[in-house]
Amino acid sequence: MAKQVKLSARPRAEVGRNALIKVRARGAVPAIIYGAKDAPLNLEVSKKDIDRLLSRAVGENILVELEITDGGKTTNRLSLIQEVQHHPVRDEIIHVDFHAVSMTEEIEADVVLEPVGEAAGVKTHGGLLQQNMRSLGIRCLPQNLPEIITVDVSALEIGGSLHVRDIKLPEGVFATPDEELTVFLVSEPSVAEESASAAVAASPEVIKEKKPDGAAASDSKKPAEGKK
Repeated sequence: MAKQVKLSARPRAEVGRNALIKVRARGAVPAIIYGAKDAPLNLEVSKKDIDRLLSRAVGENILVELEITDGGKTTNRLSLIQEVQHHPVRDEIIHVDFHAVSMTEEIEADVVLEPVGEAAGVKTHGGLLQQNMRSLGIRCLPQNLPEIITVDVSALEIGGSLHVRDIKLPEGVFATPDEELTVFLVSEPSVAEESASAAVAASPEVIKEKKPDGAAASDSKKPAEGKK
């Protein structure tokens, strides 16, 4: 299950570009929490704390209990990190969006799918394991949210496949896509080679730059080297 972590925050009154620069100058990151029944609230969190939190995350879905301190009062709000914005050059975090959730209401999320084991058709016959879905849409209560979903592919022979319906999900977690969708497939080596050849054949032809008509005509009038 996704690990629930705590993160200190405080309300942010400053808005506008200059105000956000001041927030970052004091070692904080501008943030906002929205969703559920409460109005959106501008926040700031410690840059050091959010960097540490994200560096230790295993999956893409991070369940965060925000401890929002305003004066002498602290309010706890459960949320998911919805979006993290990075500076395009320095690659540092410049803004974080939190989406408020309730422990009693189901949420929907995409969870990374990770194959485990070596498929029998790959190990024995040199087949190719194809993964058609990198993540799986699920719904569950926040406390049941998986960090990742592992799928054992070791039993797959050549031509074997696993569909959404075959994935074993933790208790309380339900897949949202069509259960007939193929997630993993082991293809024959020849099929893999043909796919690679087709990809090469489909690559665009490199066309050399064509000289303007005037330049071509000029070149044609040049005498051959060594002739006067």
